[in-house]
Amino acid sequence: MELPVMARLKKELEELRHELTTKLPKELETARAHGDLRENAEYEACKHRQGFLNARIGQIEQRIRDLSLYTLNSIPHDAVGYGSVVTLENDDGAEEKYQIVFPEEVDPAVGLISIGSPLGRALLTREVGDEVEVATPKGRRKFQIVELQTYHERNDQKVS
Repeated sequence: MELPVMARLKKELEELRHELTTKLPKELETARAHGDLRENAEYEACKHRQGFLNARIGQIEQRIRDLSLYTLNSIPHDAVGYGSVVTLENDDGAEEKYQIVFPEEVDPAVGLISIGSPLGRALLTREVGDEVEVATPKGRRKFQIVELQTYHERNDQKVS
């Protein structure tokens, strides 16, 4: 089974390649037909888009290679890892809930935090009962993990 982020990246890669190899050549040909290329804004825009597409394709290909190192077996079953939903008690006694995701999936408004964020890094491989201290823009904060639902537990429930 493939991680959800991989499917999204592969879909984006396919769309970008299609644009680069099918749509853009037609647009370039149309722009070329308008005459002098030195003063042709449409042609320049197409060339700029072509450069952007090539760069973005390279980035996505590299990210897919990086993410291919993550397998379901490499995600911990009993500690915080990718896909875990973690309930924390902060130093004020209030509870906060987060899901640990890859940077491409981040959405703080709904509690999706990056595995590479300061809090995400501090939580990795930790278990229920562990305390972590994190430097935040508002200063150092302490959290205790009060509940943990790992990627595997969450996906086992979906199957049932």
